[in-house]
Amino acid sequence: MARVVLHKELFDYDSELRKKHPVICGVDEAGRGPLAGDVYAAAVILDDETLIDYLNDSKKISEMRREKLYDEIIAKAKAYCVASATVEEIDRLNILNATMLAMKRAVEGIGVVPDMALVDGNRLPELECNAQCIVKGDAKSASIAAASVLAKVSRDRSMRELAEKYPEYGFEQHKGYGTALHCEMLKKYGASAIHRKTFLKKILGDKNEQD
Repeated sequence: MARVVLHKELFDYDSELRKKHPVICGVDEAGRGPLAGDVYAAAVILDDETLIDYLNDSKKISEMRREKLYDEIIAKAKAYCVASATVEEIDRLNILNATMLAMKRAVEGIGVVPDMALVDGNRLPELECNAQCIVKGDAKSASIAAASVLAKVSRDRSMRELAEKYPEYGFEQHKGYGTALHCEMLKKYGASAIHRKTFLKKILGDKNEQD
């Protein structure tokens, strides 16, 4: 009996592309919207025969399943890299350019030059390989979905670690996003060293400097 894989259409999508581009690399980011923390990106190359149960857009998967998928993707990927752009780079370059920088670092870090990089969204980073944008690609391509999981899990883990250093903000709960709790804590304690100062003007006005 043939193996049944949920969301097999994502793998079929990549298989069709490999007929013209044998080595494809999925690229996605995590953390463009939060008020704090680095923005992350991942690049993943999967073999054509690789199938991963339950792989999908990371936003459609529970945190527990993402953690399990993270380990499986790392084990089965032909190559992968997770990279980031810092809070300082976000404030200096703006979030779009910092995201493009993180993606560029991820692709360069895989150590393989793909025949085609599939980038989620509608903007391309500057890459030294062929690339194409795929809007909502994390729900279409297995390679992009895998990258979305690695980027999301890596960023969430980093925010949980930062929660131990800055316990007053509750990063373990909201991962830096602008929830009511996070905004309340920002107004109470002000910005920390890991907050994106350019994101806080509407919340803190001129009082967005670290204490």
